[in-house]
Amino acid sequence: MTQQMQFSEAPMPLFESDEVESLPALTKGKQPSYIADHRARLRERFLNGGADAMPDYELLELVLFRAIPRRDVKPLARELLDKFNDFNGVISASSERLLEIKGVGKAVVCELKIVAASAQRLARSRVIQRPIVSSWDALIDYCHTAMAHRDTEQFRILFLDRKNTLIADEAQAKGTVDHVPVYPREVVKRALELNASALILVHNHPSGDPTPSSEDIAMTEQINLAAQALGLTVHDHLIIGKSTELSFRSEGYL
Repeated sequence: MTQQMQFSEAPMPLFESDEVESLPALTKGKQPSYIADHRARLRERFLNGGADAMPDYELLELVLFRAIPRRDVKPLARELLDKFNDFNGVISASSERLLEIKGVGKAVVCELKIVAASAQRLARSRVIQRPIVSSWDALIDYCHTAMAHRDTEQFRILFLDRKNTLIADEAQAKGTVDHVPVYPREVVKRALELNASALILVHNHPSGDPTPSSEDIAMTEQINLAAQALGLTVHDHLIIGKSTELSFRSEGYL
């Protein structure tokens, strides 16, 4: 006799669920049937058709199910998307901003951050220890995944060996919404510690516009000069915007 697949909620191991205080007593401990049926249908659609067949709000509902076991999460999913624009914006938003949304607690933040961390690790696995020349598109995707939706500027350095294989990826500094402090001496010092031969500089513009500022250009020149003095090569400096990026090499700044 064939058995049908059964979906059930697993308990949250770290936090209590983010249920609203006004949840009727009759529904506590048990899902209303319409919610259970809706969740089962969404999960089945996801398993059969994958994420491409689902709009952002439904994919977000799937993520919210574990954190909020009994309540209808569609209104919260739509509110999060209204606030943060799209699925990537939601999972990349800071914990502080997420907690400003009514109905979001630690359990919801935890689930969203697990998804964000998983996406970053998957994207990173496609570029680390691989030649940059053959994985440039994957590198750009990784930089967007890790940085495009940040609220503040972050400066990262990608360290390459003599074969232009990515051997390390490190965040060197965090800044404000429009500035991040970078010290050329520390950049080249770290490259020497890792026995790197080349660098790719990366930072994001929270405004979404990847156009370099005069400070960006000056800082890149300083790092390039310091690197050249020690026999290191700066291959590029990428500025990551919301949906696009700018390459200093391609634009003639390097």
